[in-house]
Amino acid sequence: MVAPTTKEQHARDRTAPARKNGRPTGTVGVRRDRGDPRRAPVSAPAPAGERLWLGPHGRVVAGIFSLAFLVAFESLAVATVMPVVAEELDGLALYALSFAAPMAVGVVSMTLAGPLMDRHGPALAVRGGVMVFSLGLFVAGLAPSMAVFLTGRAVQGLGSGFISVGLYVMIGRTFHEDMRARVFTVMTSAWVLPALAGPFIAGTIADLVGWRWVFLAVPAVAVASLGLIWQALDRIVGDRAVVLDRRRVWWAVLVAAGVLSVSLAGQRAATWWPALLLAALAVTVRYAPRLVPPGSWRGRPGLPRVVATRSLLSAGFVGAETYVPLSLVQHRGLTAAQAGLLLTTGAVLWFAGSWLAANVPVLAAKPLRVRLGSTCVLIGTAAGFLALLDQVPLWVVAAVWAVGGFGMGMALSTLGVLLLDHSGAAEQGANSAGMQISDAVAESLLLALGSVLFAVMLHVDEMVGYVLVLGFASAVAALGVVMAMRVEAARR
Repeated sequence: MVAPTTKEQHARDRTAPARKNGRPTGTVGVRRDRGDPRRAPVSAPAPAGERLWLGPHGRVVAGIFSLAFLVAFESLAVATVMPVVAEELDGLALYALSFAAPMAVGVVSMTLAGPLMDRHGPALAVRGGVMVFSLGLFVAGLAPSMAVFLTGRAVQGLGSGFISVGLYVMIGRTFHEDMRARVFTVMTSAWVLPALAGPFIAGTIADLVGWRWVFLAVPAVAVASLGLIWQALDRIVGDRAVVLDRRRVWWAVLVAAGVLSVSLAGQRAATWWPALLLAALAVTVRYAPRLVPPGSWRGRPGLPRVVATRSLLSAGFVGAETYVPLSLVQHRGLTAAQAGLLLTTGAVLWFAGSWLAANVPVLAAKPLRVRLGSTCVLIGTAAGFLALLDQVPLWVVAAVWAVGGFGMGMALSTLGVLLLDHSGAAEQGANSAGMQISDAVAESLLLALGSVLFAVMLHVDEMVGYVLVLGFASAVAALGVVMAMRVEAARR
């Protein structure tokens, strides 16, 4: 959701953005030492038209895929095993924290990761991130209590924040711009496959050898994946002129606390949740804009508009995705498995949208892809309304949802490419981190507010509650479409 306009004094708190060709790039959290406007030397880009998997960067592509796959698998698999974990560790009261904690802590690590990678290159941060991610998995897998399990989940989130930013930096600094869309398609497939098979695999592991191995089996694969990109990381150097603004660390901690509190308040477990929600919203809205490219929450031209468009589309789609399965179960009589199977059409078409964006010549214009994709996302959110109508066949609901998934694949992969296009070589880390922080904050705010709205309306009219929360999600997606229509390619 687009936040209210921040006060002008906030702009003075942030350091001035770096400039590229005399124009602001929108870089966040970076200062350059006076008298040293140099950019970091970068590794020679791969020639345009190079084959991804079989070319000289095949190992890097495989490493990017496997690391993204592991982060996605753990993110999705935990939902399958959490009921068992909560029961065995007697932690049902802390159930929501197992999902909110990694996201909140990830805000801090992403904030640190951007400038650190721009200054020193991604090698140390990515390697450290994989090790921290693996440590968190070990702690969670061996946890004797729910408190220890949550600690492991938080540590895991800390590591995944470094990894996610690092993958963006690697794509930007290793691959020619004509290849980036195809590499983003690889990353998309790394998320789609766990969405299709992750819950089944996690459930099978939990049934055969216990839920702990869902966490304990991953670190070895993560370290092996790191080996695939080890040498490539060393070839990417940083720019010593980049300096971390230390105030951003404190802002990130406050935003993380706000995101965590918003998620907790949305559960409405305590009588004082309204006060917690208002306080968390106030903190998040005040400090989150300082962690993203300046002007993002106002939709300013250039990079800020790219970030705003992505966050609005993501939040709108996730908001609808939360209630579509519930409506299918509650109003159509489907089982949870049947509802999930119906919605896999969205995951499959997500990959298709990303692939077409990278490989179809008629879609070569990036702004065109964003506009087409965003429109499809808005259409897809209508699946929630259709699921409420008994007269609409289920195959129509699945088809409309698939259109939304197609749009997400096309729009988000293209927006990722545009972010790198709008960023200088020594700005890709900070800008990638800012974009992902913006996504996390927007999704958390929409889900929490939607949860509160739905809970209140349950006591009045459940059907009206569905209509309101789905309308809220569609309205946010519609704002994303408005932004998308004004997205521009980076000027050369």
